[in-house]
Amino acid sequence: MSSPNAGHSAGQLETRGIEPVPENECNGNPLQLFWVWFAANISILGLPLGATLVAFHPLAIWQVVLVALIGAAGSFAVVGVISIAGRRGRAPSLTLSRAIFGVRGNIGPTLISLMSRVGWETVNTTTAAFVLLALCAIVFGTPTEAKNAPLLTLLFIAIFTLLTLSVSGLGHATLLVIQKWATYLFGALNLLVGGFLCATIDWQAVFNTNAAPVSSVLIGIGIMAAGTGLGWANAGADMSRYQHRSVSATQLVACAAWGAGIPLVLLITLGGLLSVGNHDLASATDPIAAIRNMLPAWMAVPYLLSAFGGLLLSNHLSVYSAGLTTLTLGIKIKRVQAVVVDIVAIFCGSIYFMLFADSFYGPFITFISLTAIAITAWVAIFVVDLIHRQYYSSRDLLDVSPSSIYWYHGGIEWRALGSWALALMLGLCFTRVGSSDADWFVGPLADSWMGHNGLGWIVTFVVAGGLYALLGGAKDRRLAIPGPANV
Repeated sequence: MSSPNAGHSAGQLETRGIEPVPENECNGNPLQLFWVWFAANISILGLPLGATLVAFHPLAIWQVVLVALIGAAGSFAVVGVISIAGRRGRAPSLTLSRAIFGVRGNIGPTLISLMSRVGWETVNTTTAAFVLLALCAIVFGTPTEAKNAPLLTLLFIAIFTLLTLSVSGLGHATLLVIQKWATYLFGALNLLVGGFLCATIDWQAVFNTNAAPVSSVLIGIGIMAAGTGLGWANAGADMSRYQHRSVSATQLVACAAWGAGIPLVLLITLGGLLSVGNHDLASATDPIAAIRNMLPAWMAVPYLLSAFGGLLLSNHLSVYSAGLTTLTLGIKIKRVQAVVVDIVAIFCGSIYFMLFADSFYGPFITFISLTAIAITAWVAIFVVDLIHRQYYSSRDLLDVSPSSIYWYHGGIEWRALGSWALALMLGLCFTRVGSSDADWFVGPLADSWMGHNGLGWIVTFVVAGGLYALLGGAKDRRLAIPGPANV
């Protein structure tokens, strides 16, 4: 099967790193992106995400659907907007970000994006290893606790990371093919599992649930956006840089919004339905085991296979993107080597959390939620800049010396970096971080109405984008001169 770029085909190694793609290799079509985003979001972990909406912020089921549409599909529409920059600039998202923040100022957003990406990959890898432990326990009667089966745990972590490397390492063309065809297989398994889960829903309780206030809906939208599209926003251009010039902005936005939105809305809604009158799923420390307990015993194997497949498809895309983000930091290695570095990091992290740490999901999800504040600020500035920017200089995106037009003042575009930093600090002011035992960090505005209701992300987004626009950072971007060095 032919690749959307002429440089390599499916099964062959992609040797291109962050350098912009030549126009003659850009033959991708929107349907490819639809399948990429669909595959990355068919993980069964969308169920506990929906369950939290009903368990902790009780919503009527129509409100759950509304929150899923706006929070999940809507946030992935933002991913589609970032994809427009990939079609224009032909480079990964964080590489294009150099044109906004400066080649040095871009280091901060890039580093936090990489930390978030590696964090989610560690969550996926750890969860997938638990899935394999459960599967092995059914077939061979082995222990399900990681610390009681350390060798098996190491083996399963290794299997998952190697399967991730086999696709992410080969690159873009292989990723497109695998994500499409694997979606059919694991999507069908998810539908089968979902059908049996529907039999456990308390429909009377669902129809008797009263509508929640608007504030609860807004909180839910924020939770969904942070847990879905905002976490993927910095990968938008990574996949769209091979799209044909004729692909419209509307198509790019629609493919991201509906490619991810269709599976997410279905899974989140089902999770919400399951949680009405039964909060076990939302409060479970091991959501995989909690869902399995809701199913007939004979459904355990297909369920676990579907869970494993969804996690793997998500990791394929995440690790590919993380490799490009690593290169954007200025590390002088090849793309496939950057992917290996990322794989080693999540392998070691998963071993620690499974075999040595006392707890995992709570502290780690908290850490990832904090990085989402910085990513939200970056997204706002990137989108405001994109409104006025039509061209990116290919040569200057790769030039990290003072001769680059993106050097600005000492390598930093202070309007962008200053807006980002201020919005980040304000976002943290509305944030409370901690565990059930004690708070680790409490922002001075965490007990305000917006802080208490988890709406600090709105402040972050508005302040970052608004301040950048007011400072004039987005007004002079049409001045980039199109020519041979520009795309």
